[in-house]
Amino acid sequence: MINESLNYLWEGSLCLALAFVFFKAFLEKLTFFNWNRAILLFMLISALVVPLLSFELAPNQTGIQEITLPVFWVGEQIQEESGFWIWSLTWQESLFGVYVLGLIVAVGRLSLGLIKPIFQLQMVEKFTYQGMKIAVHPSFEPASFFNYILLPNFDPENPDLDQILLHESVHVEKKHTWDLLLLQFAKAIFWFNPLIFLYERTVREVHEFQADQGVTKSYSQIAYSRLLLRLLTKQSSWQFVNSFNQFQTKKRIIMMTKTNSKTIQKARFLLVLPLLAMFLFVFSCEMTEQAEIEGPIQVAKRQEIGPGSLSARITEGADEIFDVTEEMPVPPGGIEGWTNFLLTNVKYPAEARKMGLEGTVIVVFEIHQDGSVHNPEILRGVSEELDQEALRVVSNSPDWTPGKQRGREVKTRMRLPVRFSLGNSEFTAVEIPDNSPSEISEVNVVAKN
Repeated sequence: MINESLNYLWEGSLCLALAFVFFKAFLEKLTFFNWNRAILLFMLISALVVPLLSFELAPNQTGIQEITLPVFWVGEQIQEESGFWIWSLTWQESLFGVYVLGLIVAVGRLSLGLIKPIFQLQMVEKFTYQGMKIAVHPSFEPASFFNYILLPNFDPENPDLDQILLHESVHVEKKHTWDLLLLQFAKAIFWFNPLIFLYERTVREVHEFQADQGVTKSYSQIAYSRLLLRLLTKQSSWQFVNSFNQFQTKKRIIMMTKTNSKTIQKARFLLVLPLLAMFLFVFSCEMTEQAEIEGPIQVAKRQEIGPGSLSARITEGADEIFDVTEEMPVPPGGIEGWTNFLLTNVKYPAEARKMGLEGTVIVVFEIHQDGSVHNPEILRGVSEELDQEALRVVSNSPDWTPGKQRGREVKTRMRLPVRFSLGNSEFTAVEIPDNSPSEISEVNVVAKN
């Protein structure tokens, strides 16, 4: 659970970084503000959701059966020293603990930021003006919050009022407060990532560009720019409001006077499709263990091999090594004997456990004509500690019954995945099928976390 959570945060942060760079590089300077807003929100939701998805690129091959060995523990988390009980934490657990504390603080701020304006709105003067809901209080700056327009005072004779109301009504009409609610939720999750604050700033900028564009359709750009400068204020302390003159006044004025982007430039938005495809492929698609290993796997093959089969052909050379044989090698004692051997001999390295190392080590080895095990090598490793443990166990394997091709004993190549996993688990029974040893395709070594 902890490793999965940390992995989600890492992948989500990477998605967020790629989305932010993509927007800055291809879309930021375009004047299609509605499209920019939609893309920013879409990419933010993708960063939150895509790491949660999981797709299998290739199904498990027919005939492969995973044997789950009895879970055994390597070391104890609780140790007794000098009469005291000491709790030992991995670095992942410590890091996750820090994250949870930060998440609690961030969620608290999110809740207060939402409750504060709702509570204050109950205490101030509210009325309807030209179909707009107005809330007035001297402490307010011109802003919007859901369906309300906030004003420090209401003076129908004020020549600037119509422009301010029009600006804030665009925020209300486009429901920008809901965007900010999503952003605050993402900020709570990714509170440790400074990029989420830059992302929020970019979304708020696009909100202001949209509202400014709505005003300049009816009023002079020059007159409206002067109004922005006259009403220049500091940023509002409310998290969920769109303030009339919140920030980036110079950038807003520049964007108002900028020539509208050409329609053909909307084609740039299509680039988000390969970006999303990359997100899904990199962060959501998983390959099965067998799909990751190129070539035939001795332990997973069940097909019949006739004399004319390419895989079944043998040469006169005694050194030929087969990946597939008519009669496959059998460990001493069959499946049950092999299972007991692995259970007895595979140990979770203490250093690897302390460092929180997990993963699947794939060992390839040969069974010679006399049944002895030779040339164990790492086909895919995880770390030096886990790799060496898998090699050690395979090297110490007792002699097998060798594989045969056309009744003749031959050298056979085998592949054994050994999965090292840290997690809270209970002892489970071992299901021993009444099949050949070729059914063994993977070993699970699970240490209690």
